[in-house]
Amino acid sequence: MPIDDSIIEGCIAGKRSAQSALYQAYSAVMLSICMRYARSRDEAEDILQAAFLKIFRNIGTYRREGSFEGGMKRIIINHALNCFRKNRKMPFIEDIDNVNETQIVEAEDPMPLDVPVPADTLIHLIRQLPPGYRMGFNMYGFEEYSHKEIAEMLNFSESTSKTQLLKARKMLRKKLSDMNLVINTEQVDE
Repeated sequence: MPIDDSIIEGCIAGKRSAQSALYQAYSAVMLSICMRYARSRDEAEDILQAAFLKIFRNIGTYRREGSFEGGMKRIIINHALNCFRKNRKMPFIEDIDNVNETQIVEAEDPMPLDVPVPADTLIHLIRQLPPGYRMGFNMYGFEEYSHKEIAEMLNFSESTSKTQLLKARKMLRKKLSDMNLVINTEQVDE
């Protein structure tokens, strides 16, 4: 949703009413992004609040090029990733020898859904993924980063990014299958 330039100007001037209007206009959309990356709603709300503070502090640098909402999303996602990196206790350790290239290429294919999945159900299932799987799935599937970009941002190899995505999709497919929302291809193939 495009925001009125007067609200942006008000935010640049530090007007609380403009900041409140900007927050009201975008907080729900941005919270849904935070929910995909966070382990809990409280953590998502913390990410949202901190990211909005950063947006308000740096709004004066907005050059009116590109999408304002897109720039805010980038700040939100980067802040969520920074929180993830800061809280990550150990690096990703994956045995990629157990995953062959065919499986990784197949992970590029979308999951066949038998029925539409409500957004809140999907977000709930994504939040249940282990942190590394959740980050890779969100960055690749929703934010459309390449495996190379994901690897650079999260400081691991492209193979690890592909493996994380493969395992996230398998885990989600299993959860959706258990809910009778997707065909479990592993059971069909066996």
